[in-house]
Amino acid sequence: MIAAIKPAGSNTRGLLAYLYGPGRHDEHTDPHIVAGFAMLGMPDPGRDQDATLTQIARHLDDPVQLQNSEFGKKVTDHVWHCPVRAAPEDRRLSDAEWAEIAQRIVEAADIAPAGDDLGCRWIAVRHADDHIHILATTVREDGRRPRLHDSGVRVGDACRQIEKDYGLRQLKKGDRTAGRRPTQAEMHKAERLGWEQTSRDWLQDHIRAAIPHAGSAEELLAYLEADGIAVKPRRGPSGDLLGYAVGHPGDLNSDGEQIFHAGGKITPDLTLPKLKARLETTAPEEHPTARRDQPATPWHQATDALDGLRTDMADDTHAQARITALGELIEATAQEAPAHLQAELRAASRAFARAQRSQIRAENQAGHTLRIAARDIAHTATGPDASVLATLLAALVWATVLAAHWHDAKSHAHQTEAARQALHHLQVAADQALTPVLDGLATRQPSEQARRTLAHDVRAAIPNHADRILADPAWPALATVLADAEAGGHKPHQLLKEAASQRELTTARQPARVLITRIQHTGRNPAPNPRAEAARRRTTMRVTATDLGWDAAQSVLPPVTARPIERRQL
Repeated sequence: MIAAIKPAGSNTRGLLAYLYGPGRHDEHTDPHIVAGFAMLGMPDPGRDQDATLTQIARHLDDPVQLQNSEFGKKVTDHVWHCPVRAAPEDRRLSDAEWAEIAQRIVEAADIAPAGDDLGCRWIAVRHADDHIHILATTVREDGRRPRLHDSGVRVGDACRQIEKDYGLRQLKKGDRTAGRRPTQAEMHKAERLGWEQTSRDWLQDHIRAAIPHAGSAEELLAYLEADGIAVKPRRGPSGDLLGYAVGHPGDLNSDGEQIFHAGGKITPDLTLPKLKARLETTAPEEHPTARRDQPATPWHQATDALDGLRTDMADDTHAQARITALGELIEATAQEAPAHLQAELRAASRAFARAQRSQIRAENQAGHTLRIAARDIAHTATGPDASVLATLLAALVWATVLAAHWHDAKSHAHQTEAARQALHHLQVAADQALTPVLDGLATRQPSEQARRTLAHDVRAAIPNHADRILADPAWPALATVLADAEAGGHKPHQLLKEAASQRELTTARQPARVLITRIQHTGRNPAPNPRAEAARRRTTMRVTATDLGWDAAQSVLPPVTARPIERRQL
């Protein structure tokens, strides 16, 4: 059940005319009052031909008119309007049931508190099977105004309890992180102009698409403006950016002026302070040549950045930051992926937007590695080869699973559902990307004897999942990957154990596919040389001793144990 409180109005008679009229898009049938304040005492214009809308409007407005006549400051925002709609699959509620529901909602909103005879005047009008409209005038009988702050939250909580009590479809409890629902006027305008989305939904998608390209709020606004979006920055006397608003091209008011929406009015996480925190608190990026073990491409770098997500979810503020940055990485990947994958990846990015935000404050510095990876992908001029892209998409699938688990553990119902919706689209894209890779690997699978040896490695390294892996249709392709890695100096047994430790296989739909992408990523580098690694460590220790001085270096160098000199037998 959805109760959508509308912005305050000033024309009681005008709203009544709509409620009792034929309707603009939904046909109004048999409009009539099902409930009202205790002192209503008026005939229903829907059932009594002698009753008029003007009469009932004046009756509802009496406390307002009395207030306006006694005090100099006029009350003009006194019309409270709340449509209440049942889900399409819900049973048909009777007038008596709708009356009880209306009473509970006005009590929750503080329009007419329980046991308070001096509350606001209100009525509930039903003109369709599945919904009612509650109209109230927000001046109480004693002249005071009702306490409407946070009324939407209280009404939402009341609706969740009503759903349980009446056996209706149960929606998830709100947490104030959702974007504003499009108004009917916005939806009708989009339909009239032939737009696929309302202005605010369109603007949200374009702002999120721009975030991976920007390193600061100023860069973000410049990017939006270059993309043809109307941008109105708000600056202080010093020129510092204090806020911003954006507008959909062609979204004009009745005077032909551009309509602007503040970022925070689009979704709560697009305010200027929150965008600055995400974009401008990242660590300064080193030049690519200065990084140790730099991946060959930004796509490899992104997969490496995702590898640390599994162990970095213990601190809630860090986990929230990484999930926010994960959304940016999904968006950047969607923009740069091959055309045949973009529809699913963009759908994943759009769905994951709700999972990016919660009531937990994000320590944005914790997400800088993922954010840099997203920015590198957004700025790359070279697309990934098929196997590298398949590996990254598999890593995004697993990261989204982890995000869904984290939100579920925190009882973030809307975010959990959003992550699961994104996961569905990512899995489809990952399967599409991996299919040609598997076909290519399967055509050059190793010999039967080699496959038997590799199957023994699988059973030794991952005994609990060996049967599923070997029965997976992708096993011949996995055998090829293992054989290639072995030819590069790696040990298949060790690679399998490492891959299984990075991504649990119990919930994997096709475990062999999971192992293929993990081992391809891990095995792309030459096998480590133990002697070379020991020499590198000794060199590092000598440099440390030189830089720090001998005394300081003692704390980082291992103790040296004197060894007796062996005497040779002559």
